[in-house]
Amino acid sequence: MAGKRLRDASGHELDTKEDKRMRSLPSLSTIIREAVKAQSVQNFCMALEPLLRRVVKEEVEHALFQGARALQRSPPMQIQVAESSSSFKLIFSKPLSLPIFTGSKIEDEDNNPLQILLIDTKNGKRPLNPLPSSMKVEIVVLDGDFPSENHHEDWTSEEFKNSIIRERTGKRPLLIGDVLVNLLRDGIASIGELAFTDNSSWIRSRNFRLGARIVMASKEEPSMIREAMTEPFVVKDHRGELYRKHHPPTLGDEVWRLEKIGKDGAFHKRLAAKGIKTVQDLLKLWVLDPHHLREMLGAGMSDRMWEVTISHARTCNIDDKIYLHRASNCTVLLNPICQVMGAVFDGLTYWPTQFNPMQKSYVEQLVLEAYRHWDRLEEVDGPYNTYSALLQNEPAQQVVMGSSRYLGHEESMRRECKNWEFNQVGGLVSNPQVEISCWMQTTTKIQQPTVQQGDAYDMSDLSSDTTLS
Repeated sequence: MAGKRLRDASGHELDTKEDKRMRSLPSLSTIIREAVKAQSVQNFCMALEPLLRRVVKEEVEHALFQGARALQRSPPMQIQVAESSSSFKLIFSKPLSLPIFTGSKIEDEDNNPLQILLIDTKNGKRPLNPLPSSMKVEIVVLDGDFPSENHHEDWTSEEFKNSIIRERTGKRPLLIGDVLVNLLRDGIASIGELAFTDNSSWIRSRNFRLGARIVMASKEEPSMIREAMTEPFVVKDHRGELYRKHHPPTLGDEVWRLEKIGKDGAFHKRLAAKGIKTVQDLLKLWVLDPHHLREMLGAGMSDRMWEVTISHARTCNIDDKIYLHRASNCTVLLNPICQVMGAVFDGLTYWPTQFNPMQKSYVEQLVLEAYRHWDRLEEVDGPYNTYSALLQNEPAQQVVMGSSRYLGHEESMRRECKNWEFNQVGGLVSNPQVEISCWMQTTTKIQQPTVQQGDAYDMSDLSSDTTLS
């Protein structure tokens, strides 16, 4: 008799625990299928295992072999650089010479070609051991605002790369010349020619920087040597160089190269009208009669401007030339700006501070003549040491007897000039190139000198009615 099945209130049959257990067990066919499948996978893995082992073994051996070869080829210097990304960095050896104009050669502050150095960040010195080989260094233009104040010494190579400034559309390359140079084994790279083709006014910061970075063989390979950069600077258009002041000026510079005198300005025109065209012309007149020069410039030049202009002019390098102006019984020696360096009266040599009133008055007349006829003076461009003692306030005996370090004892000095006709009246021989030398060598009655270099007699106390034009 079959057992009764339980039904719920709706009449549906309720499952018993035995029914549930029987239905949860898999069928025999399912078990057989799963067993066959597991056996197939196991057999497949067992068949594949030797192949996988061989492939893995070959790849590992290949990787180890390549690594060993790379290690053998890597010199100690390269390994050391790779071990520490901050051990070495590039620097510019000196600041740039400013201002910088487009088309003009970029140089350092000493007007020498730029140099880049590789230094050790730990001690700030170049590596003791030479590099295994030279490297390529690329010179680039950076935005003047890079890096930010918060990261002044802490930037990444990616940030450096993103701050590189390229030329404007349709323009020539922003930087031309030696933009790719060799960093030699001694850690030095020299840049021969480098110039900008565009000014810096078109970027927001209005400033550029020069940067330098190592060129790696692969673009994906990061450089382990820190980049170099200069301080920010302005690049001006080359047309501005036409009005550039020179510091220091030269004697042959046009007078408008001096501070406070503009090209084709009022002061420039006034000076040119009076024949003052060069810095040398201005300094000669300033030595002879500064009051006359001051009046020539007019009231438009304030006292402050006058001081700036004259101070700038006085930084000019006075060369070693000496100009001779002869008279019947006197020869005056002048430097390039008309300062009296000495005079010979009847065979006796005097320094400017030793002129008596009569000699002083006579020299004043001769200097005025020399100024008016400057192109007729005899020019001596001989060795400076033949007359340098006159400019160095040396005692009289040192000038003549003690100058053997130049030309020997007094007698040997005389023998040096024995082939020259010595004029006892003028004190000088006929060949101007050796006259000063022989004059020093043969003049024994020299007064005690007191003049120092730069303090030569400038004739500034000429009478106000003297006409220099």
